[in-house]
Amino acid sequence: MNEIERRRTFAIIAHPDAGKTSLTEKLLLFGGQIQVAGAVKSNKIKKTATSDWMDIEKQRGISVTTSVMEFDYNDYKINILDTPGHQDFAEDTYRTLTAVDSVIIVVDGAKGVETQTRKLMEVCRMRNTPVIIFVNKMDREGKDPFDLLDELEAELKIQVRPLSWPINQGQRFKGVYNIYEQNLNLFTPDKQKVTEKVEVDINSNQLEEHVGTADAEKLRTDLELIDGVYPEFDVQEYLDGKTAPVFFGSALNNFGVKELLDCFVQIAPSPRPTKAEERVVMPEEPKFSGFIFKITANIDPNHRSCIAFCKVCSGKFVRNAPYLHVRQGKTLRFSSPTQFMAQKKSTIEEAYPGDIIGLPDNGTFKIGDTLTEGEVMHFRGLPSFSPEMFKYIENADPMKTKQLNKGIEQLMDEGVAQLFVNQFNGRKIIGTVGQLQFEVIQYRLENEYNAKCRWEPVSLYKACWIESDDPQQLEAFKKRKYQYMAKDREGRDVFLADSGYVLQMAQADFEHIKFHFTSEF
Repeated sequence: MNEIERRRTFAIIAHPDAGKTSLTEKLLLFGGQIQVAGAVKSNKIKKTATSDWMDIEKQRGISVTTSVMEFDYNDYKINILDTPGHQDFAEDTYRTLTAVDSVIIVVDGAKGVETQTRKLMEVCRMRNTPVIIFVNKMDREGKDPFDLLDELEAELKIQVRPLSWPINQGQRFKGVYNIYEQNLNLFTPDKQKVTEKVEVDINSNQLEEHVGTADAEKLRTDLELIDGVYPEFDVQEYLDGKTAPVFFGSALNNFGVKELLDCFVQIAPSPRPTKAEERVVMPEEPKFSGFIFKITANIDPNHRSCIAFCKVCSGKFVRNAPYLHVRQGKTLRFSSPTQFMAQKKSTIEEAYPGDIIGLPDNGTFKIGDTLTEGEVMHFRGLPSFSPEMFKYIENADPMKTKQLNKGIEQLMDEGVAQLFVNQFNGRKIIGTVGQLQFEVIQYRLENEYNAKCRWEPVSLYKACWIESDDPQQLEAFKKRKYQYMAKDREGRDVFLADSGYVLQMAQADFEHIKFHFTSEF
């Protein structure tokens, strides 16, 4: 129970460029995992961010894949998942949300709530995941903090309660008052190290000496206003996903990040029960169970290996113990399970609920697989969505056919995109959620598998999985649409509709056929 209580597993989510990766760097700095923080985009700071380890991430300054990092902080064990913000990789982020107990949403103080933030909040609301909001970039001119709080309530449809308050902003930004602990911390901005802070009593004249008369007056009136307008902070309401505490700061200059971390470890939930199809699994059960929520190829460029990320749901995972792979019905032993610091990893002997472990994978795992100590059960809720963009993938170098096929297979296992084989002409079609995916696939095939591919246009509207209780009608449908029928990697029938109109007509003409838009049915 002690091990479960001290675990905190959470994801950092936001719109692109709000500062997720910079915030992750600063949290690692406080956890003592790194001595100097790297920067995502900077000419002077040569060290790149720890969590952006793929070459393509370093070149573009964006996160392409979710990275997992863990560290100890004041007796707590913290597992962070830094997710991509770009909507082309949203699926990776949705999957990650199934493996965490709480979420920190980063909002840009100047831009306010953006589209991607709204979508991610909806996913959190579906699961009642507790949310903390960090308003970043207070060192730039932005909106008034009170207006920002109103916008958060209206856009994210959740009650908010500020637990820290900025003293001015932009060029005149002086620090943050910690409402949760009722003390004032003034910092000197430093992008790469943790700096000393000055403690000030808010009701004494010291305040005026440090921040000036005008700012001191404004801070006192703001705090009175906050207590008048917002209800007292209630931890239970936060845990139920009804109230979101709000922190202000600047991740780049290290303002307000420690307040966020100190409050977070105290109030955030330890691992929670997980719903399986058969029953609800409690973390304190003695027997081990867990599920695979992500697969990554080539974390180490020198070894062409895949790693499956497994979230421990209950019991204790022990190295070399026999575990049942439910889908295949096989018993497996893992001799080198690992824990992560983005790309660096170390072998572990045991892991507890809430931990995320990497298991070496030679094609045995698919996303959503369950591991147990013998009980047959299935963890659900890892959707893959129907893709919206399609291209034929062609081999650009006939000498490298084998490498290309292996590369496509491993990248599809990761769930970066979906592969369909057209039954009419046998050509391979790749379907993705966004344009950027095609560039990432092409780049990674060339750099990690030494294979070249070429894209050719194909005009399709949507892919849908079809099934029917009436075999004759299914056959008739396949005959009529044989040019548009394909198989996915599991060999299921997929109908590739070339326009919305064609899809509607097909649904009207064939009443006994079910059309599915996610692969879970």
